[in-house]
Amino acid sequence: MRGARPSLRPYDASVSDPPSVMAVIPAYQAARTLEAVVRATREHLPVLIVDDGSSDDTGPVAHAAGAQVLRQQPNQGKGAALRRGLAHAVGEGVQAVLTLDADGQHDPACAPAFVAAWRERGAPLVIGRRDFAQMPLVRRIANELGTRTFSWAVGRHIEDNQSGYRLIARPLLPHLLDSTENGFEFEVEMITDAIRAGLSIDWVPIPTIYEDAGSHISPVSHVANFLRVARSARRMVSVPLVLDGSGSDSA
Repeated sequence: MRGARPSLRPYDASVSDPPSVMAVIPAYQAARTLEAVVRATREHLPVLIVDDGSSDDTGPVAHAAGAQVLRQQPNQGKGAALRRGLAHAVGEGVQAVLTLDADGQHDPACAPAFVAAWRERGAPLVIGRRDFAQMPLVRRIANELGTRTFSWAVGRHIEDNQSGYRLIARPLLPHLLDSTENGFEFEVEMITDAIRAGLSIDWVPIPTIYEDAGSHISPVSHVANFLRVARSARRMVSVPLVLDGSGSDSA
């Protein structure tokens, strides 16, 4: 019988040893929502914000809420911001990174579930699975079509390929720093890489939260880039990927 799930202690910034898991949050024009996200996430993990060229108070708000802040200028896209944050985390010696969005659509209270799944079952990629039925109609259709298309491309069912709430651990984590994808495609590509490397992928159910804030994504370019990444996945998924094996999969 499986034992009790390990719980996370509240993050203590006074501890000098590097954490095994760090939260990395890419942020663009997120001053309105970021304080609450940072404070709630810091109940569980240290937080690194990558301010992706914002012109509002995203950086100062994050710093005041207790996060470490990196700033890249000009705006380069979510994938580039994530990669910057992952590189910093790898340099700090962390074993895993939890990524979530700055707009409040990911509930930080779910953080312990991701870490528990990783520690118990060892998958180096744990993805938050949303309930598409709880989405606005247009988004639900887009996500369902995206799921079917990408699952066809990689030859297996991928329950939610565009959820940005995920835990990424070694040995997959350092490999992702070589990606050249700067947008949301970075998150889709990492699933293909995990499959190519023969790594397991795990899933954690998460709340499906939507607010009135507008998206920074252009629908036309989003679809075009998704189809490009899906075609690439179809070509590459059967090509084995050998990782360098650096790091450990365990906490």
